[in-house]
Amino acid sequence: GPFMMTSLQHNSTTDVQLLQQALQVSNGDLAEAVAFLTEKNAKVPQQDEATYYQTTQVGNDRYISVGSQADTNVIDLTGDDKDDLQRAIALSLEESSRAFRETGITDEEQAISRVLEASIAENKASLKRTHTEVWSDSPNPHDRKRMENCPVGLKNVGNTCWFSAVIQSLFNLLEFQRLVLYYSPPARVQDLPRNQKEHRNLPFMQELRNLFSLMVGSKRKYVDPSRAVEILKDAFKSSESQQQDVSEFTHKLLDWLEDAFQMKAEEDREGEKPKNPMVELFYGRFQAVGVLEGKKFENTEMFGQYPLQVNGFKDLHECLEAAMIEGEIESLHSSAENSAKSGQEHWFTELPPVLTFELSRFEFNQALGRPEKIHNKLEFPSMLYMDRYMDRNREITRIKREEIRRLKEQLTLLQQRLERYLSYGSGPKRFPLADVLQYAMEFASSKPVCTSPLEDIDTSAPPGAEQGPSCTLPEGLSPTPTQAPSTQQRVPIHKPFTQSRLPPDLPMHPAPRHITEEELRVLEGCLHRWRSEVENDTHDLQGSISRIHRTIELMYSDKSMMQVPFRLHAVLVHEGQANAGHYWAYIYDPHQQRWMKYNDISVTKSSWEELVRDSFGGYRNASAYCLMYINDKKPFLIEEEFDKETGQMLSGLDKLPSDLKAYVKEDNGLFDKEIEEWDTLQARKAQLALCWFMCLCLCVVPPGPQQDPEYMEQPSPTDDSKHLQEDTERAISKAAAKKQEERSPEGLLTAAIKVEYTRLLRFAQEDTAPENDYRLQHVIVYFIHNQAPKKILERTLLMQFADRNLSFDERSSSFMNLWPLHFSQMWHQDYRNFRETTIFLMIGLELFQKKCFVEALMYLIYSYQYNRELLVKGLYRGHNDELIGHYRRECLLKLNENAAGMFESGEEPEVCNGLSIMNELVVPCIPLLLVHDTEKDLLAVEDMRNRWCSYLGQEMEPNLQEKLTDFLPKLLDCSTEIKSFHDPPKLPTYSTLELVERYGRVMASLSRVPADGR
Repeated sequence: GPFMMTSLQHNSTTDVQLLQQALQVSNGDLAEAVAFLTEKNAKVPQQDEATYYQTTQVGNDRYISVGSQADTNVIDLTGDDKDDLQRAIALSLEESSRAFRETGITDEEQAISRVLEASIAENKASLKRTHTEVWSDSPNPHDRKRMENCPVGLKNVGNTCWFSAVIQSLFNLLEFQRLVLYYSPPARVQDLPRNQKEHRNLPFMQELRNLFSLMVGSKRKYVDPSRAVEILKDAFKSSESQQQDVSEFTHKLLDWLEDAFQMKAEEDREGEKPKNPMVELFYGRFQAVGVLEGKKFENTEMFGQYPLQVNGFKDLHECLEAAMIEGEIESLHSSAENSAKSGQEHWFTELPPVLTFELSRFEFNQALGRPEKIHNKLEFPSMLYMDRYMDRNREITRIKREEIRRLKEQLTLLQQRLERYLSYGSGPKRFPLADVLQYAMEFASSKPVCTSPLEDIDTSAPPGAEQGPSCTLPEGLSPTPTQAPSTQQRVPIHKPFTQSRLPPDLPMHPAPRHITEEELRVLEGCLHRWRSEVENDTHDLQGSISRIHRTIELMYSDKSMMQVPFRLHAVLVHEGQANAGHYWAYIYDPHQQRWMKYNDISVTKSSWEELVRDSFGGYRNASAYCLMYINDKKPFLIEEEFDKETGQMLSGLDKLPSDLKAYVKEDNGLFDKEIEEWDTLQARKAQLALCWFMCLCLCVVPPGPQQDPEYMEQPSPTDDSKHLQEDTERAISKAAAKKQEERSPEGLLTAAIKVEYTRLLRFAQEDTAPENDYRLQHVIVYFIHNQAPKKILERTLLMQFADRNLSFDERSSSFMNLWPLHFSQMWHQDYRNFRETTIFLMIGLELFQKKCFVEALMYLIYSYQYNRELLVKGLYRGHNDELIGHYRRECLLKLNENAAGMFESGEEPEVCNGLSIMNELVVPCIPLLLVHDTEKDLLAVEDMRNRWCSYLGQEMEPNLQEKLTDFLPKLLDCSTEIKSFHDPPKLPTYSTLELVERYGRVMASLSRVPADGR
């Protein structure tokens, strides 16, 4: 109250102008004015998990442009402009043509441009789906509020989606997360001057700790990594491609972390060799065994991220096999020392707990003079067994590799033989041999249509000249009538793409001119035998090929070669081309046992199927460029931490050391303050707008009741609103008459609301007959009966005075939605349900009194069902259920009686109509009577069944006996399952006055009202 008036008194000139503008825009409609002033930001969105992070605004283009400024002539393919689409296609073809003239690129390479037109629609959808470049924050902090237990995203602060993908993958390694969070800088660094490495690495470690702590305990759905990125940004100035940026970043990140932990390890060591946890997590060793210019060598090397070539391989094992062998290695297994061949094998002696593979998907195209991305499909497993690459399995792996090599040689030979069967012929066109023999058999067995393919065509005749058939046509076809020569007439042209059938005078296929039955018999026998032999040979070859494939696949499946399991932890994906693209990550959540997609600020549930589609390659332009596997036998990598005293799993701020806990609490406090200020601002805007319009409505109230207020003259759209407007005006007039001393709009409004509430409370306290139900006259009476919260009553009355319209139309609903108190909508929805139930009951009773039992049944059925749902919430939420149950029961008994009378008539139409009523109306309703197990309903069901069972001992026509036998099992079914039911009837719209009048009339006319009814 006072706050509203104070807001008005201290309102600035700008606010007054804004309110005047709102008044003009809304044309006097308060709901529209409040929406205009608050810009619909006061409503807190209710988000589900699937759309949790999809609420920010996009500032820039999705693709990152590396090393160049954005093109000013960019075509936006994410919009719906067809002209842009056509321009893109035209420019693509033009560029292709120009590239051919300048560089001599062949037609095959120009075909890429033509593919653009076919795939542009799908690419547009993809662009819209993953449009996630530099984000601008939503002004509403509720849009940026984290849902409980949801992972925190990272804001893209300018071409840094690669940072988000890598950091999220590392953060979700809980052991790495703990190492970073509990890192403390060496004590000596505090006093000594820092060298260049310390000056860079230690501040970065602190910013990484701060970032990780926010990702653990922040109340924000995404956090800003700008400070950590700022320290890193100087490391990315010389890169030629974007993937090099990411690879370089990952290498530098691990190097910096290694240096930072090394300083701490050296300080903490006590005479022992310092252990660096970064090295122990991410670095392994392999043995290089080889021959260099005929001399054997063997040495041990350390590795971090292991690079793999993608081009030419179909899966990860093929890439690894190729990477483990370099050059010609036959001499490795021989004793010859004088061989000039060189080559080497790699054998892992120690694998890191976190095994990372870099997939090289870029190569330089000499013809185009630029790097190109390799979009080939490369499969990788969710569980990778590394046994075959371990040094301890060197000898058994060599044996298996030799066996696989031998099997592949056999496979090549078999495939070559199979190809001869499947691509038969000596010319450029080849066909399956079995089909060739089949075609030859079909040709030989075809009957000749004419003696020559040219005999029935006069090749010398000019177009339009007379032509007549000169061969015997097949049976059933008549020759085309001869037509007189005419210069206007043309010979019909056969159009194979627009004409669905061949001209009638064209033979269906060629055929031999002369063949005897003996020749045909011998030829058919040979061709059939040869075709069977070819098919058997083909089947045998295919079977052998399948068996060899299976043998190769199972070569490493024995238990001895499945002792080093690595589970896929994260997949880093790149979408785009060599010089532009977008990055995101799929990370496995072992506790929820599902994949999650981390796409900058967006963190959503995903699946293995979506990962495969986006990561394997060959689909759009997206593919994995980095795979992170973790040792499945070292659960500490992903295990949560537990409290040593309580045994409870640590979560949120409890996972943080004291300094970071204070840091996160401070940031959360700032965010809470931002939300509080936002809510206060929106509440002030709403109150200010409401108070302003109250003044516009109320400040012109006259000193006495003899004059009509100006707003009473406004037209009313419905009888309901007119009725409520009269009530409102009456309350305002009474309040104005009592408040001569205090003429402020606020005081007048408060007094008027009290007058109206007193009137409605008196109605609610009256003990009335069922035909005078005041709950139908005003929603406030319904709310009072059901003990609605005070806030609901106040809000509803305020709506009546502000909008003068409590009819439940879209305009009132939109106004009500502006308020953040969501349960007020639940109360109003209950009242709508009460009115609908009343209408169902009213119409059902009216039809029952007119003996229209078929039409009345559904209204009574649904009124009973909906009424029971209301009564579950409270005794006064609905009507008397015994009253409705009585007329529902009586209606079914009447229908049963009528149907039985029709059956007894014996007349075919009457019998069918009677059984139809029973099957379609009565029988489906019986479970409704049985489900609540009330005595009167059970007796009614028993009466109906007894009536029909009484016919069993009577003599009747065989057809009636058959119909009765078919019908009785349905009637006697004791199941309470509702198998099929009619949709509820569509209700007409009634004003409150009309509904009250009709309902009162029908209730007063009832011949039976239960004694305990209201």
